[in-house]
Amino acid sequence: MRFNKAWIDTLVPNAKTADELSDIITMAGLEVDTVDDVAGVFNNVVIGEVLTCADHPDSDHLHVTTINVGTEVLDIVCGAPNCRAGLKVACAKVGAVLPGDFKIKPAKLRGVPSNGMLCSYKELGLAEESNGIIELPSDAPVGTDLREYFALNDKAIEVDLTANRADCLSIRGLAREIGVLLKTDVIYPEIKAVTPEISDVFPVEIEDKAAAPRYISRVIKGLDTSKPSPIWMQERLRRAGIRSIDAIVDVTNYVMLELGQPMHAFDLASLRDKIVVRKAKNGETLTLLSGAEAKLKDDTLVIADAEGVAALAGIFGGSRTGVQANSADIVLEAAYFAPSAIKNRAREYGLATDASHRFERGVDFEITAIAMERATAYLLDICGGKAGPLNEVFNKEFLPSRNKIVVPYDLINSVIGIDIEKATVLDILARLGLAPIDNGEAVEVTSPSWRYDIAIPVDICEEVARIYGYDNIPNLEPVAPLRMIKQPENKITTYKLKSLLADIGYHEIVTYSFVEPNALKTINPAVDAIMIPSPISADMSAMRTTLWTGLINTVVYNINRQMNNIKLFETGLTFIPDTNAENGIRQEEMIGGILNGNTNDEIWNTANRAFDFYDLKGDVEALIATTAQPESFTFQRCDIPALHPGVSAALYKDNECVGYLGLIHPSIQKKLGLKHAVYLFEIKMSALGIRKLPSYKEVSKYPSIRRDLAIVLDKSISYSDVLASIKKNGGNKIVDEFVFDVYQGANLPDNKKSIAVGIVMQDTEKTLEESEVTTAIDNIVKGLATDLGAVLRD
Repeated sequence: MRFNKAWIDTLVPNAKTADELSDIITMAGLEVDTVDDVAGVFNNVVIGEVLTCADHPDSDHLHVTTINVGTEVLDIVCGAPNCRAGLKVACAKVGAVLPGDFKIKPAKLRGVPSNGMLCSYKELGLAEESNGIIELPSDAPVGTDLREYFALNDKAIEVDLTANRADCLSIRGLAREIGVLLKTDVIYPEIKAVTPEISDVFPVEIEDKAAAPRYISRVIKGLDTSKPSPIWMQERLRRAGIRSIDAIVDVTNYVMLELGQPMHAFDLASLRDKIVVRKAKNGETLTLLSGAEAKLKDDTLVIADAEGVAALAGIFGGSRTGVQANSADIVLEAAYFAPSAIKNRAREYGLATDASHRFERGVDFEITAIAMERATAYLLDICGGKAGPLNEVFNKEFLPSRNKIVVPYDLINSVIGIDIEKATVLDILARLGLAPIDNGEAVEVTSPSWRYDIAIPVDICEEVARIYGYDNIPNLEPVAPLRMIKQPENKITTYKLKSLLADIGYHEIVTYSFVEPNALKTINPAVDAIMIPSPISADMSAMRTTLWTGLINTVVYNINRQMNNIKLFETGLTFIPDTNAENGIRQEEMIGGILNGNTNDEIWNTANRAFDFYDLKGDVEALIATTAQPESFTFQRCDIPALHPGVSAALYKDNECVGYLGLIHPSIQKKLGLKHAVYLFEIKMSALGIRKLPSYKEVSKYPSIRRDLAIVLDKSISYSDVLASIKKNGGNKIVDEFVFDVYQGANLPDNKKSIAVGIVMQDTEKTLEESEVTTAIDNIVKGLATDLGAVLRD
């Protein structure tokens, strides 16, 4: 928020310098970024009047002028296209020094003497760009120093506001804050209601009452939009960093700057039937005032009429209903739009406007009618015309609630760390507009309509501390009593998982959460990525839906630098579109890894081999082992586009898919520039976050018994299915089961395979008898036949 000190001084009289005022508001939590002069350094520039303006005899664009500067008449050659007789101008006399240490001297331009210079806003450091020389009002006093006329001995102060201080996004709000800090009453300008001279009202209908609980419109007819806004208004806007456009735009911008209420004007002749405030329909489009076309989403609040969408509510107007140079009749709008209805919408369409900046943080919902009266009065004063009555659609039940908060004085003192007198606390809260009521041991306050960030007792403590002054709180040695932090024994920290991977040879990487969209689509085509409205670059324009993109890019980068044996891992968030999640985005914390190259570097006494699927699976099993509940996890076949269908698996925990692992698909490997096999895994951190606490079991002193089974079954049946059937049917005496041989070939049908399984049984209370073992084995064989169609091999 940028403001000039002179304007603030008219509302809060004070003798502080700009630097002193900046220090005060910075210490109160409104950090000042810069304090600048409102104009460049120049002198000896006065108001002049163009008496004559003739074409230069030896130029097709220069003019020979005579300028009355009060004490003399100067001959000056000027090249500005807008120079004409009768114009009041800014004239730099001989000896003047302009910004950049540019000195004005007598000169000849193509043979014609020139004793001065007619200046533009840019040449005086009043604007970045300008078209032609400055045109001053006809009543500007000739000979007056321009710095005095414009009151340029002023400072512009830029405040970096946090998102919770939307109340200071206006001169009124800043003056209120500064008045509190300086213990000075604010002199608010008197804003009177405009008496309607016509009865015209344009109908308004609110469909989404929660998004637009207060909407005020007014018809104004007979405006002369060719009239410029007054110099004082243009100057205040300029010093706030807002460019003057025309009277209507300047007035709406000025009221927004002064009161914090964004406004918009529609061309009455372009509106049809009635204004309707509603959500957009999918597929609707709007051509903006800038000429760009926006394809609207169904969560966007719009202002519409019978012909379609007229504006993005609280964000940007549409060209069809915008005020034109020949517009004489307008509909002026001032509304309260709920922050949740505007938040993030501007960014979705690549827009960033002063209106959306304020609405998404929260506008004072009681200033709406005042702003309408203020803007109406300015327009009638500048452009003439006649105003109709206010047309207000008000749904009070949808306005934000004003919080009543009871705060014990002891809490205020304990949070701040010193005892502040009750009278001082009450004075501070009263000046902040919190209407305090002293209840003896506590104070009851009501949050004002302009403060959305005051909701709980500690907010009041913060306000008291800010205004009391952090400098007035003595510096004391901090007291930090030690206490044990509660750490659940069954929680597996991210650090522990990282340490495990580091112990088995992985290196951690950290990559950006935004990635190249085409590469992401190649790896994870099933999920539509969330696109960033204003990315750093095209290669970083999509929010990642998987960690694999960053891992693969890092491997490619290292391979290109002759680093071939690579084991990397990363932890971080992925961003998945989800209509059930907050803001439509589900953030899932993941852990992922990648293997490339050989298991070890070349060495004379160790055989070298490339990483394979089982190396990867072993590392994943090491992660699973930290949970102490491997029985909850199973590996199942999967078919996802990123992985080779025959060398991949999905990881399930309690029948929920929590990750994937396998060899990258050959087609994707080629597209991404990988020359060798690369293995990947990715697992939800939530699946690994809790471990089963160990419980002690008696170690059996009785011998174990092993039985081996060779079974024939379909090739399509997995090993995990076999073990699951054995566990289900074998009883509680089985302590281990494992595959020790797999055979396919001669003496077996083409669609069959033979698996040899070892089964170990043991009891903690006695030696197992042969009959018990035989019964268990028979049950297992029957179960395998029933569950999987398996038979014993001959």
